[in-house]
Amino acid sequence: MNDIRTRPRIGVLGPNQCSEDEARLGFEVGAEIARRGAVLLCGGLGGMMEAAAQGAKSEDGLTVGILPGETDEPANPYIDLALPMGVGAVRNFLLVRACHAVIAVHGAYGTLSEIAAALRLKVRVVGLHTWSVVREGQPDPGILVAQSAEQAVDMALRGDGP
Repeated sequence: MNDIRTRPRIGVLGPNQCSEDEARLGFEVGAEIARRGAVLLCGGLGGMMEAAAQGAKSEDGLTVGILPGETDEPANPYIDLALPMGVGAVRNFLLVRACHAVIAVHGAYGTLSEIAAALRLKVRVVGLHTWSVVREGQPDPGILVAQSAEQAVDMALRGDGP
């Protein structure tokens, strides 16, 4: 996977403020993404985004932050390439669109909006201790449920299914 253009791009979604346990899980997801040679994309700011990017950097991974504002100044220190969009929360949709798959780790309403965007765009969604979506009384089959960071990355990299 030497050519960056052929590497899978996996987005990590999650809250902009998180507990130590949540951050530890995000770190593990980011590290696993890097170990597999994929590129980590995230919102580029703090909380889960920073934890996942730090995890990826701990394994010499490549990190990209899709920022909501007009400058790259607020990017966390683990982002290699900060892309300021200047579009506020619309950046959630742009982040998801740039990914082959996304992994939602915990999360608040912003994470839920990213999950919805991914489902609409037919981007693979893996949930790790995050939202569940129920349609007509049944869990939405578009959200693959993982129990660990390793399983989440396995599911994100699979080429079959949703």
